[in-house]
Amino acid sequence: MLFGGVAQGGALELRQQANGGVRVSGRFAYGTETMLASGRFEQFAARAFAGRLGGDGDVHFLVQHDFAQPLASRSAGTLELRDTASALEFDATITPDMAGTTWARDFIAANSAGLIKGLSPGFRVAPGGDVVERRGDGILRTVRAAELLELSAVTVPAYPAAQIEARNWQAGADAPYTGLQRTLARWRF
Repeated sequence: MLFGGVAQGGALELRQQANGGVRVSGRFAYGTETMLASGRFEQFAARAFAGRLGGDGDVHFLVQHDFAQPLASRSAGTLELRDTASALEFDATITPDMAGTTWARDFIAANSAGLIKGLSPGFRVAPGGDVVERRGDGILRTVRAAELLELSAVTVPAYPAAQIEARNWQAGADAPYTGLQRTLARWRF
């Protein structure tokens, strides 16, 4: 699974509910280029996650991409996702029971302290779901179709270098991997 994209500054809005729960809203903008490393840029095309959102598959809202720290999910009825032309938008309800967990309390406190800096999707790129093209001295990858597995509230909304290096970042016909090798080079295990 890859983690990616950056939705910084005001990406999340938390509102306390009268019942002790917390409502979290946010958006992940499409069409915004992110520099992942020197000369390596990435962006998500409009509706890049549409295939997954239209299906029955579960999507989770997590803390720091950690499935051991769930805050909400579609299957629990506590995560709503909307795919617009400009952004993937969501509303998550951290129920009173979940708000009592240590990770939810830590998330709420970290967000209140200004330590949560963004929103990051965890995804897999569908076969043929991206285009990598040369742009001057750099490379631009446009993700056009990806399987959204989770959204995470994160303190550092960027790709660590190890994940960048695990990808196939060759443009066009120069790509050294094909088939399964190419897929494995782009997925994080």
